[in-house]
Amino acid sequence: MIVGNIEIKKNEIFLIAGPCVIESEEIVFKTAERLTEITQKLGIPFIFKSSYDKANRSSIKSYRGPGIKKGLEILNKLKETFNVPIISDVHSVEEIEIAKELLDVIQIPAFLCRQTDLIVEAGRTGKPINVKKGQFLAPWDLKNIIEKIKSTSNEKIIITERGTSFGYNNLVVDFRSFPIIRSMGVFVVFDATHSVQLPGGAQVCSSGQREFVPYLSRAAVACGVDGLFFEVHPEPDKALCDGANMISLKDFQSLLQSLIEIYKVAKVFH
Repeated sequence: MIVGNIEIKKNEIFLIAGPCVIESEEIVFKTAERLTEITQKLGIPFIFKSSYDKANRSSIKSYRGPGIKKGLEILNKLKETFNVPIISDVHSVEEIEIAKELLDVIQIPAFLCRQTDLIVEAGRTGKPINVKKGQFLAPWDLKNIIEKIKSTSNEKIIITERGTSFGYNNLVVDFRSFPIIRSMGVFVVFDATHSVQLPGGAQVCSSGQREFVPYLSRAAVACGVDGLFFEVHPEPDKALCDGANMISLKDFQSLLQSLIEIYKVAKVFH
């Protein structure tokens, strides 16, 4: 699959990474610069992610981002500066009409993954589509979503596993989902940082357990995924959104390097 100026392939792992939301131009540029250095050094395709708007927030007081106009301006500048493909969330058909001019991958948020009009309109752009699997779906439920995209003659489909609701304020990853989804003929990505989120765990916002990210990501790579999704921030504890489950930029290279080594060994069994 061609994504902007890169190609992603089966049996060659790729990375989607960046801050949860655009907090400032300085933060996204600092993160993109370092992630570009790391992925070039390790030789893996890289797609930069950050949201211009996080529409699904726990509280009315939660930080959402700069909005679509200002956010896309920042992402466009970043794209030109670092020559990397860009992915971001869309929340409505109207947003797609604007965002498709810049985004290399259109992302459907987990809570909107069954919204037929949104998915079909995204498919019609002809762009690669990354669907975040809803926390309320079984792996086999994704067949219907994939069919919606394919109904537009768009076969550029990525499915991202991000955990399943397990009681209140908790998620669990069912590792059976990777081979099940992969058998549907799409690219499968593991979202390591949202999978350790505790939705609504801090009452007015989500909490998280970033200390478990290395363990889950190692298991996912061993099970067989095509890509990895991480939210990364220079100072996660000061982040305005999802800080509790984001990875620190300074720790990211060593983690990614270890995952690549596991992938090299494990991919012969997939």
